[in-house]
Formats: sequence, C-alpha cells, structure tokens
Amino acid sequence: MKLWQKNTHQTGSDASKRAERFTVGNDYLLDMTLLPYDIQASKIHANSLGKAGLLTQDEVEQLNSGLDEILNLWQKQEFIILPEQEDGHTAIEAWLTEHLGDIGGKIHTGRSRNDQVLTAIRLYERAQLAEAEKAVNLLVDRLLQFGKTYEDVLIPGFTHTRKAMLSGVKQWSAGYAELLCMQLEAGAGVKSLTGRSPLGTAAGFGSTIDLDRETQAKALGFDRPMASATTAQLSRGWVEWQLSVWLAGITAVLAKLASDCIRFSSESHGFFEMDESVCTGSSIMPQKKNPDVAELIRGKHVVVLGQVSTLQNLCMNLESGYHRDLQLTKEPIITAFETTLNVLDAAELLVSKLSVNTAKAEAACTPELLAAEAANLLVIDKKMSFREAYKTVAENPEYYQNLNPKDIIKRFTQLGSPGNVGDVR
Repeated sequence: MKLWQKNTHQTGSDASKRAERFTVGNDYLLDMTLLPYDIQASKIHANSLGKAGLLTQDEVEQLNSGLDEILNLWQKQEFIILPEQEDGHTAIEAWLTEHLGDIGGKIHTGRSRNDQVLTAIRLYERAQLAEAEKAVNLLVDRLLQFGKTYEDVLIPGFTHTRKAMLSGVKQWSAGYAELLCMQLEAGAGVKSLTGRSPLGTAAGFGSTIDLDRETQAKALGFDRPMASATTAQLSRGWVEWQLSVWLAGITAVLAKLASDCIRFSSESHGFFEMDESVCTGSSIMPQKKNPDVAELIRGKHVVVLGQVSTLQNLCMNLESGYHRDLQLTKEPIITAFETTLNVLDAAELLVSKLSVNTAKAEAACTPELLAAEAANLLVIDKKMSFREAYKTVAENPEYYQNLNPKDIIKRFTQLGSPGNVGDVR
C-alpha cells in the first residue's frame, strides 16, 4: 500500500498503473541517494514523538533500532526501494511496519512526505556543500604548489588570445586559486540558505502535533527551524537553484583552467606538458596525445549549467504550497553536486599531472611582451608622460627588443604582479 492509498482498488487499473509509471519516474532511484538523510531525520522525529508523549520509550528505541538496521542494509546495498513504493519514505515505513507491526505506522505522526523529503534534501545538500568546500580547498592547494614549484618560470600573458605582457607560472596558478577562494567565500551565503530546518512543517501549514522543532533542528545540525511552515515549500527549488548557480561558478573556473591547460600544452605553445595518464590516444593516428580529461572538465560545466536552467524554469511560475512539479527539482540538484565533485576531482588530478617545459616557456617570452614595460621605464627614467612614452616605444621597437625578461621581472614589485604574487588566502 502507498502512504496515500485509501483502498486496494485505487492502483489496480491499467490507467492507474500507467499514471504511476509517469508520476514516479526515477524518483525511487534518486531516493536511494537520499535514504541515509531520511533515516537521520526519522530518528530525530521519533525521539521528538517520544518527548511529546506520543510514543513510549520502548517504541522510540524499537523505531531507532529499526532505522539503524535499514541504514545498515542500505550500506550493504541490500535495501531496495521498489517503483510501486514511489519513494524512500514509503519504503522505510513499509519495512518498519513489516518488522515492528503497528509501531511502524506511528513514525509518520506529525509529518508529511513534503517536510520529510525536503529535510532529507537539505541534509544531503549540507553534506555535499562540505564535500565541495573540501575539494575546492584541495585544488587550491594543488594550484599553489604548482606555482611554487615553477615560481621562477616566466610565461606570456595573453589578451584576445594574443601575447600581451610578461607573466609567470606562479601568477597564472595563483589567479585560479584566488578565484576559487573567492567562490568559497561566496559559499558562506549559499550555505546559510540550507540552515533552516523544514522538519515539522508537515504539508506546509504546520500541525496540531506540537513537536519541539527547535530541538529537532539543533539535533540535525541546522541553525534554526523555519519560522513559518509555508516557507518550506516556497523554498523548495528556490534554494536548489541558488546552490546550482554556486556550483556552476566553480565549474566555470575549472572550465577556464582546463582551456588554458589545453592551449598552453598544444604544439603551438608547448610550455605546459600533460602527463600521458590524463590524455588518450587516437584509434587511427599513432602520434596523438589528446587532452581528454581537460576537455571533459570544460564540457561538464555545461552539464551543471543545464541543471541551473532546469531548476530556474521549474519553479518560475509556481504558486505557494506544494506542487508535484517540485519532485523534478530533486534530480537536477543531485546531478549538479555529483558532476561538480567529479569535475573537481578531475581538475585536481589534471593539475597534479601538469608540468612546465622551462625551455619552451622562456622561448615563448618574446621581446614584444616587454613593450609596455619599456614605456614604463621611459616614464620612470626619462620623466616622460605615459602617452609620449607609449608613442616613442611604438615608433622605436628597439626600446623593448633589447630588454631581458629576467632583468625586467625584478622590477615587478607591485603586489599581484608576476614578481610579487601575494597570498591568495
């Protein structure tokens, strides 16, 4: 029986079975990911029912023991949610009822599948945000180490895909590291959106079962409960959309990083080299060394952007309260998190297998990269206006053709320049 089913005839017809296949979709599979969080919230809910006098202490202990057993089965991949059960909540209650009798039917007191799934989703999101922060920090460390290893190696800086000014490996890697650090800082605001517990809001209007929602929220690691029960369903999809935007901000940085690695390691540049372990070959061209890991990092950013668009449009014109459309917000946020974590892992691997061909890097630092600095020298040494110095260098290329990059780099003392890259953290 389904949690909403009143009699055995409601789901027996061919039409109802076809409707079930459509409405359930792959939701029961997605709930396998959310199941441990659903169990976590169910244990806290059972404890609350006990404190409210609606369950005996023995019943609370039996429910908690049963929920622990379900988690154990899930960890061993022996707990399966069936399509006809629709979701993990039904599967959990069905197992408890089968093994504990009427006690299993008491677990749903004072809550709805609406607050149950949303609580599980928010717990999942908070856990995944912590994993994403950890992975970003690991990549930042990897980038900074790469820059330190090659801190004395100069490379060209580019604008409009053309050589522009003198740069360095340390400056290049620090730029990406700092951008990721900025995204981590922005993540504090995003994380706060998941900080209010929806548990106890039931179908979105509260309940006459007066449970201690403040204690529930604290026990689950939330900052506080949602003050208005209507906030719960209003926030569903809206929070997920903003989380996905933040995740897309991470993958956008990684897509740029990957593009640089592809170009800088190409035959036309050659001052970066990718290890063969992060490249593939061609089935027809024996000489090929293709940067597939980097290309897929770049491509998977688009996958995350797709989830952003899906979440934004799903919730665009919905009224308040719960709508079945909101079921479809579950898959995009799970996909966005899984893809971003996968890309972060691949990017860390890519950078760890990246090296610099010092000879080619130095050879790439051709004289025109010093044109702007030649103008600056005339400003400093000859007291020219910059515009006069600019024109002088433009008309007399020998001003920069005779300069040595290794001498000029010593003059880059300004914070952030290739000669003085600061602490990005």
